[in-house]
Amino acid sequence: MRFDIITCLPRLLDSPFSHSILKRAIDKGLTEVHVHDLRDYSPSKHRQTDDYPYGGGAGMVMMIEPIHRIISKLKEERPYDAVVYMTPDGLTLNQKMANSYSLLKNIIILCGHYKGVDERVREKYITHEVSIGDYVLSGGELAAAVFADAIIRLIPGVLSDETSALTDSFQDDLLSPPVYTRPAEFIGMKVPEVLLSGHEKNIELWRMEQALERTKSRRPDLYDKQHVAKPNIS
Repeated sequence: MRFDIITCLPRLLDSPFSHSILKRAIDKGLTEVHVHDLRDYSPSKHRQTDDYPYGGGAGMVMMIEPIHRIISKLKEERPYDAVVYMTPDGLTLNQKMANSYSLLKNIIILCGHYKGVDERVREKYITHEVSIGDYVLSGGELAAAVFADAIIRLIPGVLSDETSALTDSFQDDLLSPPVYTRPAEFIGMKVPEVLLSGHEKNIELWRMEQALERTKSRRPDLYDKQHVAKPNIS
């Protein structure tokens, strides 16, 4: 799977892809991440990528020409399944979206900046618009890293435990249950006995009950999506 990320500030993306799971995925050849400096495609000798908005108003707008140049160049080299624009008014990223994107092969990600991009970019080149939440960041780079991380970890072989991603929060519209590790007792706090019992069915039932209770208390919006009765595992 290949990601081509277009940004005015490529150095902001050095760290996210240079450590931990994402770096290992790249090193294993399970994914490719290519960061492109939009300023390299500016028609201006000053490498300008933004200009004042028509009609006046505060802020600057990302110009269409540099974006046209880089996207056209990339599309000449290979087909792309999606051209994603990271923007606060896009669809809010969730686990089901990440699952769907993980099935694609080549994705372009355009990082927004300033007051956004010239609307003609969105009309002509963008196929998907994604937000990571109802707030505004200084630019789309951190959002692009979050978006790519959510997808890359789902690629087979990226996680050492193939089942780990399938049991994450939100995979079944539930938050994950509490988890514990050694020691079994610490400053008077004990791990629930059921987790020490070795009884797999009872453990799974406990985890389901805890996931439902945690979701009900912390994310009632997700809990309301549960229309099935708790499974009878006993």
